[in-house]
Amino acid sequence: PTKMSRRRVDTRSSLGPDDEVMPYSDDETDDELEEESSEGEEEAPERAPQPQVETRPTDVTWKVKANDRPYHQLPEFKKKVFLCIKKSKYSGNAIKTYKYNFLTFLPLNLYEQFKRVANIYFLVLLILQIIPEISTLPWYTTLIPLVIVLGITAIKDLVDDLARHRMDNEINNRKSEVLLNGRFQEAKWREIQVGDVVRLKKNDFIPADLLLLSSSNPNSLCYVETAELDGETNLKFRMGLRVTDERLQEDHQLADFNALIECEEPNNRLDKFTGMMLWDRERYPLELDNMLLRGCKIRNTDWCHGLVIFAGGDTKIMKNGGKTRFKRTKIDELMNYMVYTIFALLILVSAGLAIGHTYWYEAIGTKAWYLFDGKDRTNGYRGFLSFWGYIIVLNTMVPISLYVSVEVIRLGQSKFINWDLQMYFAEKDTPAKARTTTLNEELGQIQYVFSDKTGTLTQNIMQFKKCTIAGLIKPFSISCQPVDWSWNRYADKKFQFIDHSLVAHVRSKKDKDAMEFFKLLSLCHTVMVEHKADDLVYQAASPDEGALVTAARNFGYVFLSRTQDTMTIREMDQEMTYEMLALLDFNSDRKRMSIILKFPDGRIRLYCKGADTVIYERLSPSSKHKETTQTALDVFANETLRTLCLCYKDISAEEFEAWSRRHKEAQVTMNDREAALDAVYEQIENNLMLIGATAIEDKLQDGVPETIAKLAKADIKIWVLTGDKKETAENIGYSCSLLTDDMEIHYGDDVNEKLTRRQASRRDDPQAYRRGKKKTAEPFFPGSNKNALIITGGWLTDFVDMAFECEAVICCRVTPKQKAHVVSLVKKYKKAVTLSIGDGANDVNMIKTADIGVGISGQEGMQAVMSSDYAFAQFRYLQRLLLVHGRWSYIRMCKFLRFFFFKNFAFTLVHFWYSFFNGYSSQITFEDWFITLYNLAYSSLPVLLVGLLDQDVNDRLSLKFPKLYIPGQQGTLFNYKNFFISLFHGMFVSLIIFFIPYGAFLQTMGQDGEAPSDYQSFAVVAASSLIFIVNLQISLDTSYWTFVNCFAVLGSIAIYFGVMFDIHSAGIHVIFPSVFTFTGVASNALRQPYLWLTIILTVGISLLPVICIQFLSKTIWPSVGDKVRPLPVQQQACWSFSDLSA
Repeated sequence: PTKMSRRRVDTRSSLGPDDEVMPYSDDETDDELEEESSEGEEEAPERAPQPQVETRPTDVTWKVKANDRPYHQLPEFKKKVFLCIKKSKYSGNAIKTYKYNFLTFLPLNLYEQFKRVANIYFLVLLILQIIPEISTLPWYTTLIPLVIVLGITAIKDLVDDLARHRMDNEINNRKSEVLLNGRFQEAKWREIQVGDVVRLKKNDFIPADLLLLSSSNPNSLCYVETAELDGETNLKFRMGLRVTDERLQEDHQLADFNALIECEEPNNRLDKFTGMMLWDRERYPLELDNMLLRGCKIRNTDWCHGLVIFAGGDTKIMKNGGKTRFKRTKIDELMNYMVYTIFALLILVSAGLAIGHTYWYEAIGTKAWYLFDGKDRTNGYRGFLSFWGYIIVLNTMVPISLYVSVEVIRLGQSKFINWDLQMYFAEKDTPAKARTTTLNEELGQIQYVFSDKTGTLTQNIMQFKKCTIAGLIKPFSISCQPVDWSWNRYADKKFQFIDHSLVAHVRSKKDKDAMEFFKLLSLCHTVMVEHKADDLVYQAASPDEGALVTAARNFGYVFLSRTQDTMTIREMDQEMTYEMLALLDFNSDRKRMSIILKFPDGRIRLYCKGADTVIYERLSPSSKHKETTQTALDVFANETLRTLCLCYKDISAEEFEAWSRRHKEAQVTMNDREAALDAVYEQIENNLMLIGATAIEDKLQDGVPETIAKLAKADIKIWVLTGDKKETAENIGYSCSLLTDDMEIHYGDDVNEKLTRRQASRRDDPQAYRRGKKKTAEPFFPGSNKNALIITGGWLTDFVDMAFECEAVICCRVTPKQKAHVVSLVKKYKKAVTLSIGDGANDVNMIKTADIGVGISGQEGMQAVMSSDYAFAQFRYLQRLLLVHGRWSYIRMCKFLRFFFFKNFAFTLVHFWYSFFNGYSSQITFEDWFITLYNLAYSSLPVLLVGLLDQDVNDRLSLKFPKLYIPGQQGTLFNYKNFFISLFHGMFVSLIIFFIPYGAFLQTMGQDGEAPSDYQSFAVVAASSLIFIVNLQISLDTSYWTFVNCFAVLGSIAIYFGVMFDIHSAGIHVIFPSVFTFTGVASNALRQPYLWLTIILTVGISLLPVICIQFLSKTIWPSVGDKVRPLPVQQQACWSFSDLSA
């Protein structure tokens, strides 16, 4: 009760722009949105954005002649492909999705791989190593790792491309019947051409984009399944033109068919087609309903004929296979900057050592007779050669295997999401699906979630609950027992209603308003009906429409069938057929649909249903019940019901005749047909008489309030973007816990007043708001209260600062374009990591614009899923995706990167310390083969497994304590601070690895009386110490131990010793004397207990500070995860989130 009495503001009377007339385009891209926002940025402070409707001219250069292949080879249809070589602009029907063939695989794949800067860098290094004057390492130390990295990537690309080859061959070799030489012949899909007439049979796939000519069903009706095109499994109907239905049934008629089709150029708009057919000097308009698109399947139709309009790569499904916008994570960007930093450090260190060599050679080298090499070189030139030598020696500072390792980790993390049974929806057999492998760790850094309402927070399963007829709300009387529909043999037994009086009114035929109400519902729609075993099955384009037609059916107004120009319904016990004169279809701009019918008695009537905002603008001044219906609409909205207004208009024959002529002219225009039709529709949809309104219930999905509450505790801001009324959206906000009673709600007037005041202050003091200067720190909402914002779609640019101060934001009456615009604004001004989640085609722009897009596979098809990065069946799975998989992925990737940089610095900087004792001569510390295999075999597997398997707390605790998510949002686990800590840690370890063995080797005597203080023994001891240190260090950093981790650590150490003893053996030296030069060193050095003591001392001193720091940090400065992890189960239950945040 307290919620219902909360003050509301009528946004229609507010100062903002009218969001009901905002332009809408389904193919808006993020780039366009960013351009718009940047262009409008200067103007935004001065005035509210004024909507302008864009006109998009339609190209009509695409001409198709039926049964005339030579026509499409005429010179006017040729296009230049190379120099003077031309070919027809009409594609053949063979498709090619593969990238390589036998000849192009190697050069093309290498070209693509060498577009990566890291691979080019190592190729340059390889070239440098071939130059004798500067080569300090054998060429194979770089070649082998480079070949392995390139080879792994090439094999993956080859496997993927072979699968594409197989799929292309399978599709191109499918067979269909094509009309050739007057009769239908079987032909492969690859042989079909534009202008061919094709015959398809039941369950056939459609081979190209076809114009439907005729079918076995009455009125050339054809049912298609579009699952491969847009993922929707419900059947859709397509209908041929009446003229082709009547005149193109027989083979000889089809053979004589010679129409010319003029239409738009090939494009990727699945929801639009504009064309015209010229046949026997008559012009006939063509639209999407006349088209059979490639990728669909013929259903419930024995046969049909179609004319090929677009073939192969020109078809809409192939046009939609273009490149999607590449998304990169913040860690990716940071990692690249760090690689650039390492490269800069490499150049600086190499330059410093080269300068050192120049001065050293001048001071010492020229005086040492044993260093004389007989080459007449200046000291400066020797320093220059030393610089390139050190670039080669220290090249491992830039890790060659980093990018490959990151891809392997991301692939594994994606598989874990796919395999998670707790995100599997058994009712629809729908598992979670990671549709990308590049964004997993970004899931652990989300700050803003933008959610659609219908079908995302709600189930999108519509149930007719209430209505208002002639100003009276129904149910008027409520009974405990639902209505018994046994009197109606056509009734849907699943439909439930509790107002017996309304049923009695309708059945008595005394309430004319109620009869007109349900007659409108049974006639004003685009539903198709199938008769199955004495039952009616409705195929509706939307759940709302299906629910309304089903309601009319149960109340005795049963929709039975439709043809191209008639609709048949059963009104109680009487079957009536109405002539359909025009159908004014629904779209997101119009927000309404109308149908013009001719009654059996000759009357012409327009029925219309639509959103209250657009209907009330078009009502006649003499229309009754406007105030009472508006009151009922507010009541329905408060109960979170979806509403539609119903109205009618009687039209005289003369008025319709005049309007029909204008309508036909608009139908055949080729320049912006949609705008022309909308203008004509406006001329007839006026002076409407209100009948009433419907109220449909769309229940919340299971677990939505709990999910939103947990995400809020993880400091994730949730914004709901919906096209619904403000009151409906607000009450849904309360029911799903997005809005709470302790929040102060700010509505339209309040918002507009504050924004207007802020804009006025900008005009008064423009210098304070100059671009680049910091904005005023004065808050919109002073005080410490929680704030929530409920705003309509017109003030999107100016409200961003205000919205950031709110705990919750709900945007109502927003178009799909505006949804994407909101996301783009937050990305631009807040620099935040964003996630959009939706289930329908109207959410696609929002999903593509956000850093991460999540699609819900719900009732509205699969368009959102097909455009998303991650997909699952229920909103409640979002908490597990973010708080478990996202958090783990982020922690694992950060730990992996920190350790990867550390182990490479510890390994490479040993050469740096050695330089001070070899005259800065770019001599290497370790053996060649150790350098080659260090990153490939000796240290890669343990850190890779940490990146794949590590977890600080289990999934149950991750969900129980959402505060654990906050470090990811703050980016505290991997940043430049962590990078430099890894750098200095590596420097410290490299210092220990060099100087402790160096000190031990200064004055040493072995057991046999010989001094094992040679360079090669020193290299073995230093290398052995390094392998122990990096593998034990990763063991200290591992939070979650499995058998695989243990095996990897011990296995890496075992591999090192096994390989080292092999390559130090005499046998391999005899075969390759110049390559394997450390003959017998390992066996000689490692039998000395003194050197083992040196290794143990080196490892101990390197690890002891780390152990101490970890102990102190976990006892004195514990993280949230440290606080949670050691608690017993009983104690964990007593901890509150405030304790953790403290």
